[in-house]
Amino acid sequence: MAAEVDGAGRDVDVHQVVDGAALDVALHPVRQGLVALVTGGASGLGRATVERLVEQGARVVLLDLPTSPGGQLAKELGERCAFAPADVTSAEDVGAALTLAQKEFGRLDLTVNCAGVGIAVKTYNSKKDKVHELEDFQRVINVNLVGTFNVTRLSARLMSQNKPDADGHRGLVVNTASVAAFEGQVGQAAYSASKGGIVGMTLPIARDLAPLGIRVVTIAPGLFSTPLLAGLPEKVRNFLGQQVPFPSRLGHPAEYAHLVQALAENPMVNGEVVRLDGALRMQP
Repeated sequence: MAAEVDGAGRDVDVHQVVDGAALDVALHPVRQGLVALVTGGASGLGRATVERLVEQGARVVLLDLPTSPGGQLAKELGERCAFAPADVTSAEDVGAALTLAQKEFGRLDLTVNCAGVGIAVKTYNSKKDKVHELEDFQRVINVNLVGTFNVTRLSARLMSQNKPDADGHRGLVVNTASVAAFEGQVGQAAYSASKGGIVGMTLPIARDLAPLGIRVVTIAPGLFSTPLLAGLPEKVRNFLGQQVPFPSRLGHPAEYAHLVQALAENPMVNGEVVRLDGALRMQP
């Protein structure tokens, strides 16, 4: 792109001059050669991301549990996709997935953390005289928050080996939180805590990795048509979609994947949490 249009309708050269120096604002297209790791890549938001990246010419390591359909999906997507059976909470498993990325594709430019679990349990249910099981709370925190950090820290080490571009950029980590990080509902103590932790660590990790040229951005999706919601009756799904101000529907996983691509292509987005929710604000 050689020019853009300013507010007055005039063409403006994208090679702007700032403080007397030429500034090239060319973005970083997801192109053939980019290598990505996507956790939770066998279904939902992760699968849509894997499919979009491969479609755009990137090469992808699809990380998911050994029991997932990730292996079959990787075969269907062809030689630009490799399956890494792994548990995100295991340093050994994630390390093996990163070794696979380096062996098969030579590098790592982008990591997208989509793996996660959720439960709906009240802190204390007085009608049943039942307290929230501590083990269940710990499991959600361990998978969603600790797992995300585990993949992020190990990915950063591999990304740091990349040769920086003219802007000093070496890589990007995209993490997945949720609007529940901000407006958790009844029964979401564990889930909201885990996603709130992801939101909270976005800026400090971005600051940690800034000297290495590695960006960190978090997406906080609203109500999306993932396998979890797909199992609900159509009437219920339609009702949930109507709670979204506009567009009044459930989000499509492809829209999440589109945002991942946009973040990968815009090097100025860093240390930020982006809500992808149609202006939804969850009720109790």
